[in-house]
Amino acid sequence: MTQNIDTKTRHVTKAGDNIFSDLGFPVDEAVRLHAQSKDEMARTDELKRQIMAEIAIWMKCRGYKQGDAAKILHVSRPRVSDVVNQKTEKFTLDALVGMATVIGKRVQLIIT
Repeated sequence: MTQNIDTKTRHVTKAGDNIFSDLGFPVDEAVRLHAQSKDEMARTDELKRQIMAEIAIWMKCRGYKQGDAAKILHVSRPRVSDVVNQKTEKFTLDALVGMATVIGKRVQLIIT
Protein backbone atom coordinates (compact mmCIF):
# COMPACT_ATOMS: atom_id res chain seq x y z
CA MET A 1 0.00 0.00 0.00
CA THR A 2 1.43 3.36 -1.02
CA GLN A 3 0.68 6.45 1.00
CA ASN A 4 0.85 9.88 -0.51
CA ILE A 5 2.67 12.28 1.75
CA ASP A 6 1.91 15.95 1.34
CA THR A 7 5.24 17.72 0.85
CA LYS A 8 3.89 20.96 -0.58
CA THR A 9 5.54 24.13 0.76
CA ARG A 10 2.93 26.47 2.15
CA HIS A 11 5.07 29.18 3.71
CA VAL A 12 8.70 30.30 3.66
CA THR A 13 10.16 32.55 6.34
CA LYS A 14 12.53 35.10 4.82
CA ALA A 15 16.10 35.24 6.12
CA GLY A 16 16.27 37.48 9.14
CA ASP A 17 12.54 37.27 9.84
CA ASN A 18 11.27 35.75 13.07
CA ILE A 19 10.32 32.14 12.41
CA PHE A 20 8.80 31.91 15.87
CA SER A 21 6.26 34.57 14.95
CA ASP A 22 5.49 32.67 11.77
CA LEU A 23 4.95 29.53 13.83
CA GLY A 24 2.31 31.30 15.89
CA PHE A 25 4.13 31.99 19.16
CA PRO A 26 2.84 34.99 21.15
CA VAL A 27 4.73 38.15 20.18
CA ASP A 28 6.74 38.50 23.41
CA GLU A 29 7.76 34.84 23.40
CA ALA A 30 8.60 34.94 19.68
CA VAL A 31 10.89 37.94 20.25
CA ARG A 32 12.58 36.22 23.20
CA LEU A 33 13.07 32.93 21.33
CA HIS A 34 14.40 34.73 18.24
CA ALA A 35 16.94 36.68 20.33
CA GLN A 36 17.99 33.51 22.16
CA SER A 37 18.41 31.70 18.85
CA LYS A 38 20.57 34.50 17.42
CA ASP A 39 22.77 34.45 20.54
CA GLU A 40 23.26 30.69 20.30
CA MET A 41 24.16 30.93 16.60
CA ALA A 42 26.68 33.70 17.38
CA ARG A 43 28.34 31.56 20.08
CA THR A 44 28.54 28.61 17.70
CA ASP A 45 30.08 30.79 14.98
CA GLU A 46 32.69 32.04 17.46
CA LEU A 47 33.62 28.47 18.37
CA LYS A 48 33.92 27.63 14.67
CA ARG A 49 36.15 30.67 14.06
CA GLN A 50 38.42 29.63 16.95
CA ILE A 51 38.89 26.13 15.56
CA MET A 52 39.39 27.47 12.02
CA ALA A 53 42.07 29.84 13.32
CA GLU A 54 43.87 26.93 15.03
CA ILE A 55 43.86 24.96 11.79
CA ALA A 56 45.21 27.97 9.86
CA ILE A 57 47.96 28.46 12.48
CA TRP A 58 48.86 24.77 12.23
CA MET A 59 49.16 25.10 8.44
CA LYS A 60 51.34 28.21 8.72
CA CYS A 61 53.62 26.72 11.40
CA ARG A 62 54.13 23.56 9.36
CA GLY A 63 54.51 25.43 6.07
CA TYR A 64 51.62 23.50 4.52
CA LYS A 65 49.90 24.73 1.42
CA GLN A 66 46.16 24.13 1.15
CA GLY A 67 46.65 21.02 -0.97
CA ASP A 68 49.02 19.50 1.60
CA ALA A 69 46.62 20.25 4.43
CA ALA A 70 43.70 18.82 2.44
CA LYS A 71 45.45 15.45 2.14
CA ILE A 72 46.18 15.32 5.86
CA LEU A 73 42.66 16.45 6.81
CA HIS A 74 41.02 14.11 4.27
CA VAL A 75 39.06 16.92 2.65
CA SER A 76 39.21 18.76 -0.67
CA ARG A 77 41.50 21.75 -1.20
CA PRO A 78 38.47 24.08 -1.56
CA ARG A 79 37.29 22.91 1.89
CA VAL A 80 40.64 23.94 3.34
CA SER A 81 40.27 27.31 1.61
CA ASP A 82 36.88 27.68 3.29
CA VAL A 83 38.49 26.95 6.66
CA VAL A 84 41.31 29.46 6.10
CA ASN A 85 38.79 32.09 4.98
CA GLN A 86 36.59 31.32 8.00
CA LYS A 87 33.43 30.51 6.07
CA THR A 88 31.68 29.24 9.18
CA GLU A 89 28.36 28.66 7.43
CA LYS A 90 29.92 25.86 5.38
CA PHE A 91 30.88 23.71 8.38
CA THR A 92 29.30 22.03 11.33
CA LEU A 93 31.06 22.33 14.63
CA ASP A 94 31.45 18.54 14.52
CA ALA A 95 33.32 18.63 11.22
CA LEU A 96 35.75 21.25 12.52
CA VAL A 97 36.33 19.38 15.78
CA GLY A 98 37.14 16.32 13.66
CA MET A 99 39.70 18.28 11.63
CA ALA A 100 41.27 19.68 14.79
CA THR A 101 41.57 16.16 16.19
CA VAL A 102 43.31 14.97 13.01
CA ILE A 103 46.01 17.61 13.46
CA GLY A 104 46.53 16.65 17.09
CA LYS A 105 44.52 19.42 18.71
CA ARG A 106 42.35 18.67 21.70
CA VAL A 107 39.02 20.47 21.76
CA GLN A 108 37.47 20.90 25.16
CA LEU A 109 33.93 22.09 25.72
CA ILE A 110 33.18 23.53 29.13
CA ILE A 111 29.58 24.08 30.15
CA THR A 112 29.07 26.60 32.94
